[in-house]
Amino acid sequence: MDFNLTDNQQMYMDTVQKFVKNEMLPDVMKLEREHAFPRHIIDKAWEIGLLNLSIPESVKGYEVDIVSTALIVKELSYGDSGVSTSAMCNDLANVVIAQYGTEDQKEAFLRPFVEAPIISSFCLTEPGAGSDNMAMTTFMRKSADGKYILNGEKSFITNASYASQFTVFCKVGNPGSLMMACVIIPYDSIYNGEIVSQPFDAREITVPGGGTVITGKPEDKLGQRLSNTATVKFEDVVIEDHQIVGNRRLGFKYAIEVLDYARPMVAAIGVGLAKRALDVTLEYTKERKQFGHRICDMPVARDTLVEMWKKVELADLALMKAAFKVQEGADDRGMYASMAKNVAAEAALFCTKEGLHLHGGYGFMSEYEISKLARDAQIIDIYEGVREVQDMIIGRELV
Repeated sequence: MDFNLTDNQQMYMDTVQKFVKNEMLPDVMKLEREHAFPRHIIDKAWEIGLLNLSIPESVKGYEVDIVSTALIVKELSYGDSGVSTSAMCNDLANVVIAQYGTEDQKEAFLRPFVEAPIISSFCLTEPGAGSDNMAMTTFMRKSADGKYILNGEKSFITNASYASQFTVFCKVGNPGSLMMACVIIPYDSIYNGEIVSQPFDAREITVPGGGTVITGKPEDKLGQRLSNTATVKFEDVVIEDHQIVGNRRLGFKYAIEVLDYARPMVAAIGVGLAKRALDVTLEYTKERKQFGHRICDMPVARDTLVEMWKKVELADLALMKAAFKVQEGADDRGMYASMAKNVAAEAALFCTKEGLHLHGGYGFMSEYEISKLARDAQIIDIYEGVREVQDMIIGRELV
């Protein structure tokens, strides 16, 4: 395996590292304290091509491979994992269209993301159905005129308060059905060209084709405060045939494949966060002195720093292998995607916990970035499937 970056990958890395240094890190702590959604950062990321990485060449004019996407997400996450989560969510919502949509659907549902910095939401999780996707109750039922009517509620939806398009997974026929579909509630049918830039405590959108989309008040979260999260309700939303992606009976298969794509990206978020925790801690322990010595020169502290470094490097290796497996469409890609997600989550949790410890009492103060990183790291172990679910996937493949 060649670990050297291609010219394009090096260009991506240089671009995103400069962006993180100049546009993210100077303001991230202020925005975090304000619980502010960094719309201006998202817009600038779109301007330089760091959003919508899954959109195919036929629509975008060029294509970004999955390994390069993982590298970009990792570097964005070094700046802030909430920003990278919101940015990645566009791809989470759009990759199913790129993979299974018709050419007309790609033009209709992906072209707007090339032309303007709009935001999308991936609507899978429900209040009573977290990792158990088949327990969802959101469903669409065919009406007398042949169109489908969508009803249901989704929870913990990234970008919900700002989304201009929704990718929704739902049952077909009734809440207890074994058939699942993926449908798109598109940008043009909801907003007629409006880009959602201002925050909403809650909003109610009347869909021109019929029905209502309601987003709830943004969630007050422990961490990743720069990423917006809210509930979404669909009330009698009319779904026409052209809004159904692929086969309306194969939505579960599509969801699994989207998650195989997403888990290396979550791993990339974890690696970027863990690397930031390591660097912040190294900087602090090089400057802070105790008992006449820099903290980093004390053997017990240095041992901890070494362990942090090893966690970051091992997680990075797991990430790259998983991204390569997914990119190649390998039969065992799910195993490696799950492993990378778990290893990266472990690295993020370990590096932030030990980094905070090496900061001593200062680490407990909110003005120090390590305290923010420690809160942000918790979700890496949870979203896109908790660690136990990842182990279930690996175990199933092993036996």
